[in-house]
Amino acid sequence: MSKGLEGVVAAETTLSQVFGEEGRLVYRGYEIEDLAANATFEEVCWLLWNEDLPTASELSSLRAELAAAAPLDGRVFDVIRLQPQGAHPMATLRTAASALSFVDPDAEDMSEAANRRKAVRITAQLATISAAIDRVRKGQQPVEPDPSLPFGANFLYMLTGDRPDALRARIIDAALTLHAEHGLNASTFAARVTAATLADMHSAIVAAIGALKGPLHGGANEQVMAMLKKIGAPEKAESFVMDALGRGDKVMGFGHRVYRTTDPRAPILRDLSLQLASRGEKTPWLDISNRVVEVMRREMDARGKRIYPNVDFFSASVYYTIGIATDLFTNVFAIARAAGWTAHVMEQYANNRLIRPEADYTGPFGRKVVPIAQRG
Repeated sequence: MSKGLEGVVAAETTLSQVFGEEGRLVYRGYEIEDLAANATFEEVCWLLWNEDLPTASELSSLRAELAAAAPLDGRVFDVIRLQPQGAHPMATLRTAASALSFVDPDAEDMSEAANRRKAVRITAQLATISAAIDRVRKGQQPVEPDPSLPFGANFLYMLTGDRPDALRARIIDAALTLHAEHGLNASTFAARVTAATLADMHSAIVAAIGALKGPLHGGANEQVMAMLKKIGAPEKAESFVMDALGRGDKVMGFGHRVYRTTDPRAPILRDLSLQLASRGEKTPWLDISNRVVEVMRREMDARGKRIYPNVDFFSASVYYTIGIATDLFTNVFAIARAAGWTAHVMEQYANNRLIRPEADYTGPFGRKVVPIAQRG
């Protein structure tokens, strides 16, 4: 038996392939570096939902669909406003995403066309919900989406109330592209298992959000940011790393369940972060990150270990630098991955079989019920 189903093939997909040994990530035949450099997040959504990159007219149509879908029904805002003080944004997102099914005109329609419309709505509305969650908990009014802005820039606008500059818009767009899809990861598997029962798309996405909330999956970059804050300054990074390694502790943001070399998404985010530093912005968290990478590279090389920074490591400092709160990092992940989740759900529906693995029972046999009065 393979613990954690490692190495077990549980589905066929045309959506993406992770090449762990080579450090490659491919969406429908396109290398992630090519997509991050030359395609927008909206183009990647179309690619995942429609098998190829869009034409100019198709992209224009999708942007209009996403913009039209972004505003929230007031009843969903009511769910957000009811979040208790201190609620984790992913808990509120999970609940609000479920509430979306109450107001979706296609909620129970399982046709291919209806599911395509739901994919657009869910992706657009998770961004609006996440921005509103942050503003409401701060006592601020939600910002209505601006249909003139690209998807990523619009999210930052709804979050902060300010239209982001070109570099920040580019960074969030690339980050969304990098997180949009990643094979049969835990949350995607949860979505496909749910979809395989022929549950509706909203149910599948709620299951995925629940899986993503875990610190071993979507919550990892929150832990990276906590580590960076604990380090506090670039000159303290080396002693922190050396002390952690000496205790046998994990340095957050290093290593990956699949990649055995550099996570191909990490250098892309690092290069974008360097652009922020190069134009003279204060980037203390990026500076600490870079110093941690230098020390880890030196120590891992000396020990002959293949442990490299993953996408969570750089996304933490990048997100924080562009104004995203630490506990909202996983929501950004969910916004991006909604494109992949919904694509996987539609793929599951198209060639469905109930996913029903077996468990290897390791418990006892031959026990007999003792009357309750005689139980010690």
